[in-house]
Amino acid sequence: MLKNNVLAFCVCLFSFVAAAQSPSTMDALQQIEQNNATLKAFSSFLESKKLSQKASNNLPDPQADAYYLPFGNHTSGDYTEFQVTQSFEFPTVYSSRGNLIEMQEAQNAMEYQLKRQEVLLPAVKLLNELIFFAKKQKVEQVRVMQSKKLFEQINQLFEIEQAGVLELNKAKISWIQEQFKLDILNADRNKIMLQLQNLNGGNELKFTQNDYLSSLTIDDPENLWLEKIQRDPELKILREQEKVANQQIKLSKNKSLPNLTAGYNYQGVAKANYSGVYGGVSIPLWSSRNTVKAAEANYDYQKSFTQVKTDVMHSEFLGEYEVYQVMLKKYQEYHSTLQSLESEALLLQAFKLGELSFMQYYLELQFYQQAFDSMLEMEKQLNQSKAELLKHQL
Repeated sequence: MLKNNVLAFCVCLFSFVAAAQSPSTMDALQQIEQNNATLKAFSSFLESKKLSQKASNNLPDPQADAYYLPFGNHTSGDYTEFQVTQSFEFPTVYSSRGNLIEMQEAQNAMEYQLKRQEVLLPAVKLLNELIFFAKKQKVEQVRVMQSKKLFEQINQLFEIEQAGVLELNKAKISWIQEQFKLDILNADRNKIMLQLQNLNGGNELKFTQNDYLSSLTIDDPENLWLEKIQRDPELKILREQEKVANQQIKLSKNKSLPNLTAGYNYQGVAKANYSGVYGGVSIPLWSSRNTVKAAEANYDYQKSFTQVKTDVMHSEFLGEYEVYQVMLKKYQEYHSTLQSLESEALLLQAFKLGELSFMQYYLELQFYQQAFDSMLEMEKQLNQSKAELLKHQL
């Protein structure tokens, strides 16, 4: 019996690589991404941030000045002057800032991917919990039926005085305990469903997958880390920040060039008037002092920070990978050992032949059932660890 249960419930573990996902898993994650309130709010925030960044490259408003001077001692007519001007930074500043804005927009996209990962990773883990509960429920349903059948058999023996009242009571308590375990599992599953509903923007989430998918094994750490470098949004944000800091240097150098002003000027007095082009230039003696040095220092810091952060993440990744491999090896040993046993059937046969009392049978059965439950728990923990290792694939 136990061997059949192992074969039925212990299959390849779940992976959320897009190509390997089942429709139910993909649908669940897509629903959450579409409906999640946090992602919607963050998307609106990034749109606002994007527009603000674009607005920073706008020209200043044009300026209009007018003078009418009728008062004072003068023999000529009243003096009139009108002027319209447009100030702007040196033209290369706008192209340099435009490149900076494009880099900031790329960084914004990575920030959304990181926020998306922060939402979907807990969702994947909750879905793993649901799969775990589905597997446990199937096991408990079998155990409830078995304990009920055993109680009925002992009750029949009790009626013909071949079993005592103590054995009858123990069998009934065992049946009640299995029913209670099943009720707890149902309650825990409902709690997980409420958490997923909250992630899904308050909408009920449809999820029917009841087993893990794909292979237990994952790629070697070197290849997996190279993939993580290319795809993980947190690492990509670090690189984008470095690019932005480098572009800030170029922008600061361009901003040290003079600002320009151009316009039209009109002057009129005593029926005579003069008009023409107006031009002006600022001399950047003070405004750009130390700005380039500050940008260069920030770039040096960002390069160092990127390297340090990457090294820390690499160390943490290798540690998680090593722990996963140890867990995987132990699980495989556990699975192989339990798969080769038929202890549950042998125990039941020994009890029916009178070789074991009910208490001896019950204690031995509990031992093997707990071992099977531990294997299911290890399977779930492996999935959760795998989710952490492969979160960059979300």
